[in-house]
Amino acid sequence: MITISPDDVDGCLTYPGLVETLRSAFKNGAVQPVRHHHTIARQRGSDATLLLMPAWTGSSAESDGHIGVKIVTVSPDNNGIGKPAVMGVYLLMDGRTGEPQALIDGPRLTVWRTACASALAASYLARQDASRLLVVGAGALAPHLARAHASQRTIEEVRIWNRTPANAEKVVRSLREEGLDASVAGDLDEALGWADIISCATLSETPLVRGALLRPGTHVDLVGAFSPTMRESDDEAVSRASVFVDTHAGATKEAGDIVQAILSGALTPEGIKADLFELTREEKPGRQTGGEITLFKSVGAAIEDLAAGIAIYRASRG
Repeated sequence: MITISPDDVDGCLTYPGLVETLRSAFKNGAVQPVRHHHTIARQRGSDATLLLMPAWTGSSAESDGHIGVKIVTVSPDNNGIGKPAVMGVYLLMDGRTGEPQALIDGPRLTVWRTACASALAASYLARQDASRLLVVGAGALAPHLARAHASQRTIEEVRIWNRTPANAEKVVRSLREEGLDASVAGDLDEALGWADIISCATLSETPLVRGALLRPGTHVDLVGAFSPTMRESDDEAVSRASVFVDTHAGATKEAGDIVQAILSGALTPEGIKADLFELTREEKPGRQTGGEITLFKSVGAAIEDLAAGIAIYRASRG
């Protein structure tokens, strides 16, 4: 078994390449039980979350496939002690023998596959001429989201909004060093009306994306709110939009933006237009008109981790 570090992960992947890897994975499918989601109660501070995400591929003429499982913890209070909120590992195994093949850094794999899943969705849902990107949140995922979206659309300007402007400035500096025209968004409401694509990756429990402020033609990409009690968009954003998800099962069970909108009546389960399986297989259409507001809700799917893990493992072996 090999161990693959965060820097190794970076060296194994490209954003356009991983988008296409994920496109193929959703087309071809895999076995992926709905992830295990456990709350770990804390006597002091916020509760933590333990996520277990298994998946495996079937056998083919060329291979017996792979088995993979990601073990992730989410500890919101870690930010106060200078540690990432999300930590974990990915274990990739031989599909026939179960032999461990690779232990991959979980957080780095996660930011890559999450950002590229959003970019995959945007390839079907964002306007072809979308050029202005707003990233809400300045955590580890923020620069990856900017790069991934820029791999699918000609992004001419990026704005980063965060409750702590200094954190947004750090992301801006890193993107500028890579040649992107990036700046800090001082006013979130104004930026929501400016953007062609809004990519939101926070741990917020109160809506940040207000539907009343969205211009026709906007694509909204919601990456945070991985539990039913969390939410990044309000009911009006959901009701005004054509809604898409990564997987129907995960989104309707775990995604606060979807679960709460269904409970309020702003959305019905039947109102979800398609998931990534249906989009990549061309079973259902994506964006229909230039003026349509589209909304994609991602909660993360084990098939994404497995596809990324296999790609990393293969690249690491040359």
